[in-house]
Amino acid sequence: MKKTQFKKGQSGNPAGRPKGSGLAGRLRQAINDDADDILKAVVVAAKGGDMQAAKILLDRICPSLKPESQQVDLPELSAGTLTERATAALDAVGRGDLAPDTAAQLINSVGALARVVELDEMMERVARLEEHTGVTDTGEHQWQV
Repeated sequence: MKKTQFKKGQSGNPAGRPKGSGLAGRLRQAINDDADDILKAVVVAAKGGDMQAAKILLDRICPSLKPESQQVDLPELSAGTLTERATAALDAVGRGDLAPDTAAQLINSVGALARVVELDEMMERVARLEEHTGVTDTGEHQWQV
């Protein structure tokens, strides 16, 4: 067995690397040292018409609005085939009854539902085939002649 400097299970550096000793930590410290001057310069630039400086400031105090989900009450979306439901969502966008992003979410949901329905149908068909042929999902074959 090879002899080492440290006992098994004990770290040679139990406290780990000091926080802020990496590149990101040094960069944060450098920015922090001059943060007041940087902020004043950005404010002066924004007041002087620099749109990028204004955007930096406004993004911090007025974050972009995120779209909110809206309740959808369109009867044609809850009946018919999956294709008819997706088409109804697109038609609702064309009429102005539904926002395009909401319609996209609904169509994606219809697609997910289609995959679930397909999986259910396949499982049902496999079960019927197993019942008809006597083959079970355990791999045992009980052939009936």
